[in-house]
Amino acid sequence: MSFVAVSNIAKRYGDAPILERLSLDVEKGEFVTIVGASGCGKSTFLRLLLGQERADRGTIAIEGAPIAPEPGPDRGVVFQKYSVFPHLTVIDNLVLPAEIEASPFFGRLFGGRRRKAREEAEALMEKIGLSHAARRYPAQLSGGMQQRLAIAQALLRKPRILLLDEPFGALDPGTRQDMHVLIEDIWRETAMTIFMVTHDIKEAFKLGTRLLVFDKIRHDPQFPAAYGATVTYDLPLHRKAANAAGEGTGPSPHETADLEATLSMPASPRRERAAPAIGQ
Repeated sequence: MSFVAVSNIAKRYGDAPILERLSLDVEKGEFVTIVGASGCGKSTFLRLLLGQERADRGTIAIEGAPIAPEPGPDRGVVFQKYSVFPHLTVIDNLVLPAEIEASPFFGRLFGGRRRKAREEAEALMEKIGLSHAARRYPAQLSGGMQQRLAIAQALLRKPRILLLDEPFGALDPGTRQDMHVLIEDIWRETAMTIFMVTHDIKEAFKLGTRLLVFDKIRHDPQFPAAYGATVTYDLPLHRKAANAAGEGTGPSPHETADLEATLSMPASPRRERAAPAIGQ
């Protein structure tokens, strides 16, 4: 049984189909990167996995059970826009979810329960490199530090699935590389299943164990919005073992150009190809 099973999903917004005939099986611990043109349903797919939206047709199951119809602690999410509370310090941002969960009416913990929540927050800050900024407010943090805080929030409830929607798109190249190291370390340590949307093919190659391409396989020149997107390419990234050992370097410019050329070709449903042997 697959850890995540997506079967014949379809999603429309009004008269516009966004996704159609989307089926996918994902094993526990995979790092799935998702690329595709803007507007082809990548973020919509993440919202369906999160439970923030419902599919019009088809099913999504986690370990054989239908996905909950609303977001839950088993699925964490990080967006490109930092979803942190601007009026709270770093540590208070990380303690608040535990307070709300334990005391939904008052939103406060006291005594030993509060100490435990703060200890857990401090341990997480140490892991993600924010201990020195515990008393700062989000506006006092750099972009990379704010994104670290957003990732920490997503990890608080120890989710089994982490959803990343272009989380590093607004960061400068140096900070982006640091975040790549952080998210790979977290993935290896926790063995979470990760789905990450990105527009950067190099990033998709570098981080993923599997790369999905979303695109439309049917086109109507008179009505471009007549059809939805699906998975047109499903590429296993065999070089991941080398990267996990710290040996991989990501795709070369030639390999990236080859993939870009491949993605520009007319697609057929679920076309599977062997990925280039990167770093070998």
